[in-house]
Amino acid sequence: MIAAGRISVNGEVAELGMKVDGTERIKVDGKLIRTTARKTKQRTIIYHKPPGEICTRSDPQGRRTVFESLPRVLDARWVTVGRLDYQTSGLLILTTDGELANKLMHPSGELQREYSVRALGELSDLQLGELRSGVKLEDGEARFDDIRVADSKAANKSYRVVVSEGRNRIVRRLFEHVGCRVNRLMRVRYGPVTLPRDLRPGKYRELSEAETVTLRNAV
Repeated sequence: MIAAGRISVNGEVAELGMKVDGTERIKVDGKLIRTTARKTKQRTIIYHKPPGEICTRSDPQGRRTVFESLPRVLDARWVTVGRLDYQTSGLLILTTDGELANKLMHPSGELQREYSVRALGELSDLQLGELRSGVKLEDGEARFDDIRVADSKAANKSYRVVVSEGRNRIVRRLFEHVGCRVNRLMRVRYGPVTLPRDLRPGKYRELSEAETVTLRNAV
């Protein structure tokens, strides 16, 4: 029927291999047929990424990816909201809603990301102020919305930092700029979503409808 030119899609003669999702106006021999698009419920989950996993779907080096720990989805794919690098752990949001993912990552949203940092070296008040006011990196100025000392007794100091952008390795680079090397980095919050204390590394939890609405309202 397609080869004979008897089927049209949105007024154009259909071709073999053409894909449709059910929202088009499809006619057979000039008569409109009714179609119903199959709607798949959008899902959003949070995942506690452990160190040593990557956020890409495959890795030439054979390293484990976060997608190996996620549930399978039908007629959809998981999109990561802001990647975490190989050694960084903590909160990762994934959704099948591409539009929501784009809004959450777009710079105009200015969603805050909060991190727990363990670093070698003690920062002076002057350096803390510098990181709050802004420093020049190779790709432009950057700063922490907030940085505070969580524990200063050990050689490895603990800090809590908040940043409103997702530039590559931004937290590590800011610490390196003032001569402080990060030993451990964990994201504990992304916008209104906080990493639950009872969510173990390598595990995920689906957001409730109310939590998803709160996330949408944030952007």
